[in-house]
Amino acid sequence: MIEKIRRITNTKIFHLVMVIVIITVILFFSGIIILRYNVEGETNMPFELTKISVISQVDGEEKEVTNANNHFAFNVFENNDIYLYIDKNENYDQEETIKSIIVNNISLEAAPQIGIAKFYHPDAVEVETIFKNSAENECNSVEYVGEVQSDLKNMKISNQGGIVAFRYSIQDITNYETSEIEIERSKLLSKAQISNESIKSKLKFDLNISLDSGKMFQTTISLELPIDDVVSSGVTSKEFNDMDSYIFKRIQN
Repeated sequence: MIEKIRRITNTKIFHLVMVIVIITVILFFSGIIILRYNVEGETNMPFELTKISVISQVDGEEKEVTNANNHFAFNVFENNDIYLYIDKNENYDQEETIKSIIVNNISLEAAPQIGIAKFYHPDAVEVETIFKNSAENECNSVEYVGEVQSDLKNMKISNQGGIVAFRYSIQDITNYETSEIEIERSKLLSKAQISNESIKSKLKFDLNISLDSGKMFQTTISLELPIDDVVSSGVTSKEFNDMDSYIFKRIQN
């Protein structure tokens, strides 16, 4: 019996079968690892996305009235200011510093029915506001450079974590004129009888965390905007604290 087993194990077919079995086992466990990584992503990153805060607000740019009986005329728009909080992972046991945080591949999975979508980075000049809807601030991506201290308006983030912000604005929603002597700009969409449904959209973008060590991590984020009933309220906001659905992958070692 032993001799028969020895003859079988010495054959080329046996060796070939064993090689195939070993390769199959390796491929199987490699597939399990890859599948798990695709589902879970990086489980111990040096820096983490811990919160997303969004402020939605109706506003208008005053323009010349076309009817002498009216006191005001506005080009009405709606802004969505998006703040991404990047914090150091206290459970990560190696020293790492942020080189840059980049938001790119900004697009609309679902566009609003009316208005023109535009994106803006913070304004470096205006003192009293973070954002200004001007041509020089219009962008397709934003990059915050790692520095010793954060400076939101000049797009700098502390190399140990901080906040990244940009604006998604729906411009030219409607023109509205009124004979009212006083009017709240945040109520302009309500006054113009514009529905929330007509400005609903779904924003999508990539968030990239680049480190001085050469590592780079990326995730894709989707947000349904504006927040809640911005037409009636004029200003709405929301904080998203559950970041488990955003899976970061390492795209550079």
